Amino acid sequence: MKKPDVKLNPNPRMRYEITMRVEGAPGEFDHIDGYADYEVINPASVPLTPFSGATLEPQRHELIEFRRVSDNVYKAEVYLDRFMDEDYFGQGICRWSIVSVGAGLRHGPVTFSPGISKKEILAGSAIKRHFANASYADESMERIDIGVDDPRKYKRPEDTFTVTLESAEKFP
Repeated sequence: MKKPDVKLNPNPRMRYEITMRVEGAPGEFDHIDGYADYEVINPASVPLTPFSGATLEPQRHELIEFRRVSDNVYKAEVYLDRFMDEDYFGQGICRWSIVSVGAGLRHGPVTFSPGISKKEILAGSAIKRHFANASYADESMERIDIGVDDPRKYKRPEDTFTVTLESAEKFP
């Protein structure tokens, strides 16, 4: 399968602001960034792979910037219609859609990575993830910590911090 020349939408309109709030973290983070994942959502527009016969929809992993707006609040913008819907393979229009937005809060070898799905973004939801302070303190190995939705899943639920991602539509 040829790799398509995916084009950016020159006039995106579906803009959302993602606000990230960090509460109770036991210290600073070395680096904070983010990403937005996109994929083609209609498999019939993509040819089958020659060997497996499976359809592998094109995907894109785009870096986004979370700007610090106060001590514990960061904001990023994403466009749901970032990529052009186009006939990339001669099999009909490939329809692109955002899948999710995630953050990466790095402390030493650990990346704390909360995420918010397309459904949650469209609904204007606030997604809160809890992280163990012990995970922040443990620098023994490189890892990604996605947290949990309920602090009671930890042995010491009171010894946690939270990261909340919330979306809001921004009109042009």
